[in-house]
Amino acid sequence: MQPRMKNPAAILPEAMAPVQALWAAAQKGGVPEKLLHLVHLRVSQINGCSVCIDGGWRGAKKDGETDERLFAVAAWRHAPYFSDAERAALALAEALTRIADRPDPVSDQVYDAAKQHFDERQLAALILAVATVNVWNRCNVATAQVAGIWKP
Repeated sequence: MQPRMKNPAAILPEAMAPVQALWAAAQKGGVPEKLLHLVHLRVSQINGCSVCIDGGWRGAKKDGETDERLFAVAAWRHAPYFSDAERAALALAEALTRIADRPDPVSDQVYDAAKQHFDERQLAALILAVATVNVWNRCNVATAQVAGIWKP
């Protein structure tokens, strides 16, 4: 496997700093780090980003996430390992990632479920985290980056 080109962040390194800053801001929004890892992994699974899936599970494991939850995150709706708050965050992450798949991309039902578990600051952090992961995924997928070989 060979990437099509260097990662855009390696070609334009000045572009990575603002994206990293966006992720850092999301991490300071009061959402548990383990949940941000799950959101990162789920969004990356949807987008088929092998680089982010690889890095996502590794980061989650480093922060103490369990194998059961990592293995089941793709089927979170039907797995017993997730809290109601985590389910609401994962539903929001999926809706924000699949915005072209439905006429009402983030339904009131999905948003209201998230709002029951997260305050406005935390919702902002979740939204920014999902947006950031989608940026990384799109850069990696477009350029066919290979899991395990790209280094920033």
